[in-house]
Amino acid sequence: MNAGLAARLERISTGGRYLVVPMDHGITLGPVKGLVDLESTVDAITRGGADAVLTQKGVAPRVHGAKNDKGFIVHLNGSTSIGPDSNDKRKTGSVEAALRAGADAVSFHINVGSDYEPDQLTRLSDVIETAHRLGVPVLAMSYARGPGVDEHDADSLAHAVRIAEELGADVVKTAYSGDPDTFDRVCEATRLPVVIAGGSRGTDRETAEMVRGAMDAGADGVSMGRSIFQHDNPEAITRAVSAIIHDDAAVADAVDAAGLSVEA
Repeated sequence: MNAGLAARLERISTGGRYLVVPMDHGITLGPVKGLVDLESTVDAITRGGADAVLTQKGVAPRVHGAKNDKGFIVHLNGSTSIGPDSNDKRKTGSVEAALRAGADAVSFHINVGSDYEPDQLTRLSDVIETAHRLGVPVLAMSYARGPGVDEHDADSLAHAVRIAEELGADVVKTAYSGDPDTFDRVCEATRLPVVIAGGSRGTDRETAEMVRGAMDAGADGVSMGRSIFQHDNPEAITRAVSAIIHDDAAVADAVDAAGLSVEA
């Protein structure tokens, strides 16, 4: 690993643990809650302990003044919820454009098992090659998604994260299988740091329990969007998640310390 890549990985993590908040949903879902006043949300979650925020390149000017010196990741593909197939993620940027936008790292989404898998694998490989030539880390968002694919099946998720390592990514994000016993198999499938997606927003207890379960299974953090940026108190829920990831806190302690109700 070259010095630039190592230095940039440190900017999006703390002690090898990751609390990334993806906020690239404006392409997928439009201007939903938490993304309209993007600056206020970015300020809240970075004050709450997020290591990095993730957006598309176009909103970078709105991120930098609000991110409290935390890391910034630019996402390089996307799709919309109103398009013909949301699994068909198309290129939205380049590594060079991400660097011009002030990124510390880039991310790219693939759907293993979808009709678009072959093209997405090729594009991810190209992104990794370019990024590493420039000393930029790559977060591969590698999901098991497609006809007949169970998105939370541990074997399918293990395959998805292993693909990211085989292609040379630096960090891999995938779905949570639902419990520590099965997610342990996912973490064992790769030497890469594994971070889990949050999915649609649940209760504070559900969010904290999911993070605790993933960490107990060997995960290295989260890349959690809607559960954080759509929360009524994004700073507080970020503090709770951060306490579990960075301080190894128990669920009740993390939620209580953040000023949230464990039954919320």
